[in-house]
Amino acid sequence: MAAGMIQWDGNRVPERLRKLPPGRYGIESIDEPPQLSEAGEAGILASLDDLDAGRGIPLGDVVREIRGSTP
Repeated sequence: MAAGMIQWDGNRVPERLRKLPPGRYGIESIDEPPQLSEAGEAGILASLDDLDAGRGIPLGDVVREIRGSTP
């Protein structure tokens, strides 16, 4: 399972934790979320430029690909 970030007020259990399946988890407090690398930020910006230029993939196609079916 991918790492995620939660913010906890110290009282209520965050929704992300409620949805986790039973198991063992490690939690540590962080002051600041990790920063993107220059390459990571450049990749995101390039992807946004592609979307703005109409070179995106329709969501339905992405979902079908993830599920392993053909259009």
